Amino acid sequence: MLGPGKADLLEHIAETGSISGAGRAMGMSYKRAWSLVEEMNAAFREPLVLSVRGGASGGGASLSDTGEAVLAHYRKVVALAASAAKDEIAAIRALLSDIPDEK
Repeated sequence: MLGPGKADLLEHIAETGSISGAGRAMGMSYKRAWSLVEEMNAAFREPLVLSVRGGASGGGASLSDTGEAVLAHYRKVVALAASAAKDEIAAIRALLSDIPDEK
C-alpha cells in the first residue's frame, strides 16, 4: 500500500502541486504516477491525493489531510527503523565492496 517510491511520489506531489510534475521529477510517466496515486487512494479509507482536472484554469493535485498524515507517519516509521537497526545496517555496509559513485 505504501513504500519508499510511493512516499516519494506523495512528497513530490506536495512540492509540485501536480501528479505529472511529480512523475517528471521522479523520471516516471504520468500514466505510472497516476496509476500509483489511484492504488494509494483505493487502499486507504480516504484519498491521499486530491486532484483537479486541467482546463482553462489548469489542473493540479495536492495531498489531503489524510495524505499528509500518512506521509508523516511513514517517514517517522522509516526513521525509527533506521535508528533501531543502525548497527545491523553498518554491519551490512561494512560487507559491501567499494563501488565509487554508485549506490
